[in-house]
Formats: sequence, structure tokens, C-alpha cells
Amino acid sequence: MLVLSVIQGPDKGRRFQLPDNEPQLIGRSSEALPMEDTTVSRRHAELTPDDGIWWIRDLSSQNGTYVNGVAIKERTRLRPGDQIRTGSTLFVFGITDSSDPDIVRLLGPNQIDASVDRAIPSNDDSVILSEPEPRAAAVDHLRVIYQLTSLVSQATDRQQLLKGVMEVVFEEFEPERGFILMAQPPLEAGAAPGAPEPQIVPAVVKYLVAPRDPDEARINVSRTIVLHAIKKSEGVLSTNAMNDPRFKAGDSVQRFHIRSAICAPIRSRDKVFGAIYIDSTLANYTFTAEQLNLMNAIGQHTGLALANAELYSEKLRSERLAAMGEAVAGLSHSVKNILQGLSGGADVVELGLKKDNLGIAKQGWGILRRNVDRIVTLTGNMLAYSRQRRVEIQLAKVGPILDDVAQLMQSQAAARNAAFIVDVDLEMPPIPIDPELIHQALMNLAGNAIEAVDPESGAVTVRALFHPASGSASGGGHTKGAPFEGGAYAEIAVIDNGPGIPADRLPWLFEPFNTTKGLRGTGLGLAVTKRIVQEHGGRIEIESHTEKGPHRGTTVKILLPADTESAIDPSATAA
Repeated sequence: MLVLSVIQGPDKGRRFQLPDNEPQLIGRSSEALPMEDTTVSRRHAELTPDDGIWWIRDLSSQNGTYVNGVAIKERTRLRPGDQIRTGSTLFVFGITDSSDPDIVRLLGPNQIDASVDRAIPSNDDSVILSEPEPRAAAVDHLRVIYQLTSLVSQATDRQQLLKGVMEVVFEEFEPERGFILMAQPPLEAGAAPGAPEPQIVPAVVKYLVAPRDPDEARINVSRTIVLHAIKKSEGVLSTNAMNDPRFKAGDSVQRFHIRSAICAPIRSRDKVFGAIYIDSTLANYTFTAEQLNLMNAIGQHTGLALANAELYSEKLRSERLAAMGEAVAGLSHSVKNILQGLSGGADVVELGLKKDNLGIAKQGWGILRRNVDRIVTLTGNMLAYSRQRRVEIQLAKVGPILDDVAQLMQSQAAARNAAFIVDVDLEMPPIPIDPELIHQALMNLAGNAIEAVDPESGAVTVRALFHPASGSASGGGHTKGAPFEGGAYAEIAVIDNGPGIPADRLPWLFEPFNTTKGLRGTGLGLAVTKRIVQEHGGRIEIESHTEKGPHRGTTVKILLPADTESAIDPSATAA
């Protein structure tokens, strides 16, 4: 399968597989390849397959599309190894994905003969290198080990680590091809000779020059060399592949792509994770025993990093299980209370039906309705918290959103005889937001405010103001200065006259599963609201007063950047 790899830009390291018969869109719209580069238009360029040949065309993007450094004006054919630039992102159009199990083929002695010239054990002790100039070699090898140490500290997952190791190997050894094979599962070092062969799969494959076709991309390797390195935990140097009598025919050299090879185990103490392999077809270049020593050291550092990653994953898995247990315990209380409410409401309805009393049945229906609403809110917040949705920014008016929230909250407010007031600046312009997400956030805040106020005397106000950029005409005051570097911003405040929130509860108010409502809440509403606001590039502020007096209550402010020129990409184009 063809692959589009990002080698430069915000998405560096990502790889996108290109299906054989499906056009692909490069951009930031919801139907495009998922990218974070803000310099890319929403619909920037299109990749199209045509009888096995891929073409690319620019979709009138603002920043243009470049192939191998040349801006394209019309439909352009792509070839393996071509570089595509869109905005600040640089792609490489590749032939095949390294995860293809057939890209690396282990051949037996009857197919390819590359005997082991030298084998050096891979020990956990420090490797002492014997070099003609030991001081210069020590400095050079120390530099490589320092690069690996830096890489290990920065890599966030196994695939990123292995790709980084291969980059270091290519920079130091300059091979023509290389790959990292992983044993599944990892082997115990020093396994018995009769032990079954492990399943070996390629994790990373790299070429000095991009292959021209799938046949050239395929790497044929001696099974003897690879299994020797993995099973015996020894680095292997092979330089006599040219002595194979079948190479005398001439074209066999090109067919098997082998002259000099190094294969070193990836090992940490008693566990062998796989092997690193490189080879070269240069007629005047062969790898040396000193390079084999260095490759052994690289394999040891890589093995140590993988072992640490396994320990970290186990710890993370335990922490997640503990967090899941805590979440399930918290949610079970909420679900149990809702079910009790539904059961109680059903009993009242049933009693009213038995007595043929519509008034009693209506009371029971009110209980059922409230608890159904609680289930809907709980489910929505759980989904929003566990599955992050992409923000689709568009220019929208806040007024209609607040009116819809007020309409949906009216019955809940009426049940407590509380006033629900909407106050929107009539001159407030449309602002760049995702209306659905902002609606969800305001529903959470409004619901909290209504539940917080006292029955009969409660009042909730939802107010929206627009603050123009510093230096522009005044269109609404702001008390704390422009919070977004002097740019325009919108302020949506939900104000209640309830008892307020104690100061000791404010620091953890946005933590998931922490709630001030006791058994009536799940602690997800404010966590979801904060995430939505942050995804819009805004922030949320809370002011609360618990003392008696006219200023008693809580004010929750959502501050959102409203500079349309920066929030809405001017390079967004249509096909």
C-alpha cells in the first residue's frame, strides 16, 4: 500500500496510507487527512489514483502546492520519492509501508548464502572498543550514545523510538538499506538451541534512496544472520556475500542487494526484543568490526529503552485500571440514583393508573421526565469526555444559541420557580466558534446554575458581551483588559444568586468525577466545558462569593477569542 509520510511540519512523523482506488484530500476539513498545520487550507490539494498511477492537483489554495520544490499549476503525476509541500508540511510519497510483512524476506541457505564472518556477544557490560585511534573513536562513539540518550528521553512511543534509532544509524553508518525487526513475543536471552523460531515482523524500514518499484523495495536477507543475532544475542558481521558462487552470474548481485551487512540484537538483560540490520551494495565499502561493536551498543541502548517503555506501559495500565475503577464507582452511584428516581416515578404513575387518578399519574411522569433528562445529560457528558470531537469553527451568532439554551432550560427553571434571563448585546457580531460544542458547554453551566439557586427566589442570568480589539471603537466594556494580546474577544457569563462555592473547592472544580452536588452529580459537566473552551483557544473563569449579601452567588465566565482574521483561516478554499 502506498504511503504519504510527513517529514517536516507540525505533523512530523505521521504516515497516511493511500487506498488503491480512493482519492485523498489534503487539508484541514473534516473529510481530509487529519492534519494540525494551520498554514494548510481547509481544501488544499487532492491526490487521485488513475490505473495505478497517482496524480496531485492544487485546489486554488492560498499558499500553493509544490512537488519537488516546484509550484504546480495543473494536474501532476507523482512518482515514488517525490516530495510534496503544502503550507509548512513536507510529505514524501512512498512506495510501501514498512509494516508490510512481505517487505523483508528471510531467505534460507538454499536461496542466499551469507555466512557469518565475525560475531561479538552483546553484553550488558560496557563495550571496550579496539580501534587504531581509540581516543578519536571514543569521542565519535560517545557522540552517538549521547544522541541515543537524548532520543530515548524524548520518544513518546515505541514506533517513534525505533524510527529515531534508525535515523541515528543511517547518519552514523551510511548504509543503503536498513530495518528493525521485532520478535513477537520477545525472546529470553540464551534460549535453548531447539527452541521454536520466533515470529519476526519489520517495525521500521529505511532506504538511502527511495526504491523505484515494489520489487526494488523488497529486501532479501539471510535467515542465518538474523536468527544468529536474535537467538545467540550476538552482533553479526558479514562481508563475504560476494563469495556466493551464484553471484558470478552478474545479475544476482542486483537481485539480492547484498555485499556487506551488520545485524545486532536489541537486548536488555535477559530479553531480546529483535534486531537491527543494515547492509550496503557499494563495491568499495564494507563494514568493520569496530562498527559492529558500535551497533551492538546501539542495540543495547534501544533494548533498555524498550524495556523501560514496557515497565512504563504496565504502570500506566495499572493507573488506568485504578482510574477506571474510581470512575465506575462514581458513575455507579449516579446511575443508581437515577434508576431509583425512575423506579419511584414509575411507581407513582402505576398508582395513578390503578386509581384512575390523572393528577397522581402526572406527578409520577414529572419524576420520570426529570430522571430521563439526567440520563441524557450524563450520557452526553460521558461521550464528550471520553471521545474528543474535532472543532469545526464557523462564524456564528451567540444570541440564537443562548435563546435555544433558555428554551431547553425553561422547564427545569420553572420546576424551581427560578427566573432564567438571557441578556445579549444586540450589536454583538458573529464570532468564530463551533456552535454545537458551545451549546453543550452552556447547557452544562446553565444546568449547574439552576440547581444551585434556592427555590422560589432563585435567578440565573446568561449574559453575552463583545469586547473589540484594543484601540478600536468601544462596543462593550471589559474589566480586566483584553485577555488575548489585545485582540477582540467574546465574554459569555452564567450568573446565579445561589449560595456560592466554598474557596477550598475551587482548585479542583474542573477535575473529572469531582462534584459539589453529592449524589446528584457526576463531576463531568465542568470538565467537559473546560475542554471545549480550551479547544476554542479560550479560557474559563469562576468568581464565587459565599457570604450573605447582594453579591452572593457564582459567576462563570467563558472568554473566547473573536478575531476572525486569525481564527478563520483566510487560505481556506473550495475545490
